[in-house]
Amino acid sequence: MSASRIINAPSLANCGLLEFGHQVEELAQGGAQWFHVDLMDGHYVPNLGFPVHVVGELKQRYPAIETDVHLMVTDPMNYLPLLKENRADRVSFHMDATNFSRRALTTIRETGMKAGVVINPSQPVRVVEPVIHFVDYVVLMTVEPGYRGQRFMADSLPRVSELVALREKHALDFLISIDGGIDYPNAIECARRGAEVYITGLFTVFRQRDGIAEACRRFQRTLEAEAGL
Repeated sequence: MSASRIINAPSLANCGLLEFGHQVEELAQGGAQWFHVDLMDGHYVPNLGFPVHVVGELKQRYPAIETDVHLMVTDPMNYLPLLKENRADRVSFHMDATNFSRRALTTIRETGMKAGVVINPSQPVRVVEPVIHFVDYVVLMTVEPGYRGQRFMADSLPRVSELVALREKHALDFLISIDGGIDYPNAIECARRGAEVYITGLFTVFRQRDGIAEACRRFQRTLEAEAGL
């Protein structure tokens, strides 16, 4: 693994609208390292996500927790000034959302944010290779983007290994993030293969009998043990 850690990045899209503040506080109490914030425009995916100002409010309340912004939009460049203004820590975008991925990655880094690209299930992992030296992390979608609650695509596991091999081939240390349908069996397999970041949701952190905070702690303990950390 490129980093001797497991990062729990709960997707805030799983919070209940009327319980949002309370549940975010539970995530913080449970030790979540990142908040995963989905921004959707209703065009790239047929759904809508958070407004950009939510990122700034999260940073004001929880400055030590990184905001991991996932852009599911048709023109990522348009969002970067606002995200910088709202103190986003990390920004990822889909490779097929722009013809200028390298420009977008460079712009994100120049504004002081960490830059990531997202690979859809229908894209080959090697699609990131032309820009691989400009990324801080790569997000591997293990469901089709746009909706919560989908099940992990089993054929994603060899893709995790392929991305790890690509990282080793270029002697790089970008983080590998897994997004979609994370449960314990597939998270454990991803950890054993070398992934570090887990966009957790309904099957691991939310709607758990022992509550959100304890579910976060349990996920962290389990994945670190399975990854030998």
